[in-house]
Amino acid sequence: MNFDKVGLETMRHSTAHVMAAAVRRLWPDALFDIGPDTEEGFYYDFDLPHRLTAEDFPAIEAEMAKIVAEDHPFTREEKSRAEVWELMSQKGQKYKLERLADIPEGETISLYRSGDFTDLCRGPHLASTGEIRAFKLLSVAGAYFRGDEKNPMMQRLYGTAFGSQEELDAYLQMLEEAKRRDHRVLGRELDLFSVQESVGPGLIHWHPKGARIRTIIEEFWRREHYRAGYEMLFTPHLGRAGLWETSGHLGFYSENMYAPMEIDEQRYYIKPMNCPFHINVYQSHKRSYRELPLRWAELGTVYRYERAGVLHGLLRVRGFTQDDAHIYCTEEQVEDEVRAAVRFAIAMWKAFGFENITAYLATRPEQAVGAPERWELAQRSLESALRAEGIAFELDEGGGAFYGPKIDLKVRDAIGRQWQMSTVQFDFNLPERFDMIYIGADGKEHRPYMVHRALLGSLERFFGILIEHYAGAFPLWLAPVQVVMIPVTDKQLAAAEGIAAQLRARDWRVQVDARPEKMGAKIRDAQMQKVPYMLIMGGREVENGTVSVRSRAAGDQGVMTLEAFIAQMESEGRMALT
Repeated sequence: MNFDKVGLETMRHSTAHVMAAAVRRLWPDALFDIGPDTEEGFYYDFDLPHRLTAEDFPAIEAEMAKIVAEDHPFTREEKSRAEVWELMSQKGQKYKLERLADIPEGETISLYRSGDFTDLCRGPHLASTGEIRAFKLLSVAGAYFRGDEKNPMMQRLYGTAFGSQEELDAYLQMLEEAKRRDHRVLGRELDLFSVQESVGPGLIHWHPKGARIRTIIEEFWRREHYRAGYEMLFTPHLGRAGLWETSGHLGFYSENMYAPMEIDEQRYYIKPMNCPFHINVYQSHKRSYRELPLRWAELGTVYRYERAGVLHGLLRVRGFTQDDAHIYCTEEQVEDEVRAAVRFAIAMWKAFGFENITAYLATRPEQAVGAPERWELAQRSLESALRAEGIAFELDEGGGAFYGPKIDLKVRDAIGRQWQMSTVQFDFNLPERFDMIYIGADGKEHRPYMVHRALLGSLERFFGILIEHYAGAFPLWLAPVQVVMIPVTDKQLAAAEGIAAQLRARDWRVQVDARPEKMGAKIRDAQMQKVPYMLIMGGREVENGTVSVRSRAAGDQGVMTLEAFIAQMESEGRMALT
């Protein structure tokens, strides 16, 4: 059986039920919470006295295989609230009773039965357990009930399922490759960044080599923004409470903001976003239509509270620098600005080596602010921009924010994983809240269109993805150390230092390995540190004014003059999009 996207989701959700049924057969006193499908597979949350480990997986999988072979039909049953309450009460399923209480009065309450297992569920499911194909349990982790640290800790058992064993094997192979590329491991091995317990979780320390890469990224980012007609802003890291009340953050986002501090008997908050500050700059004086569009960008560091359980290396942090920009324009300028922003985003990703990019157009949700005609214009502009740039996209009906539609760009990395990254997003809310205006050609006041735009997202998350995309072996233009000079003995050290100085004078990034180690150990260490080039200096090289070149990718490349080596590096590329 071949499964499309919806069919695969249905099969994975059905497999989650089979997994839960298997767990209950093995541990009859198990209590259950939810068991949804996910983008990569499925999971189920359990409360049981036995602590699940990977050693339990073969027994659970064997029981799942039995249930699949028994080919139980998935039967939907609609029940009254009282009937479901009675059933779950008899089974002692207290978490299901809480979920039952979440269902609004008058809404249909459904159960799904397969063999001797029954669960509160909306579905849909496959026709029977026998339609389930290849599956595998992957991991187990702790998860608070409802994601609240005040609630009991449950055991979340993860698995995945595919339509064929071949697809499952390919996915498992990808997971093994993902482990090899884990940015947290590589970050430590390559000495790029760390999280220090004495400072706190989710707060990143950029080490010299990581900071060097960040500097390269920032310099490239700023250069390309100036070329694209943007100007740079720098804004404060905190602001008075009134600012966040006007923006709506204190009303809608306060749980992700850190506690206020008192300064001069006024409440101040560390910023979770840069938008209000950019609007303040806009409002620093009256604006004319002749000034628009205004394109303002900032690498602005923000702080947001994330639960400890979701923090993950560089990918989920509490302090990060947003690749942020806001565009203020007239109605007539909207489509051109969106098109330029999308083109800019794609060019930026391709410069960093990402070619597979997919777009999603998220449209007006049920609850939205702004006049319908403004939404219609904005959505039409977004769609026209995507079509004009020849970008395939999927429609995300109702997936826009309450304050505007958006384009999301997702990129695939070297091993096929998809990451949500760039966004181009309209905002009808903040211009209204801050009463933003410009004077039009008619001499009257008009409301500008405001577009939020991020290309890389945040530098921290982008760097984590970049590390994994390249498995730490960055291309020459991004490598924190491009060349390591390796003198064979101390007699060649001065010559090695002299060549290093010449390379640095031409802005190449060079280190000299002066350690009292054997040449083979130095070469091996440079390879482990994923340095693109090693220049080995022996007595003959010093005498002849040459260098022995070794490449990270190609191995020994023989002896050449320094100028020939520099020409080789120049041809490989000092920078992207030079």
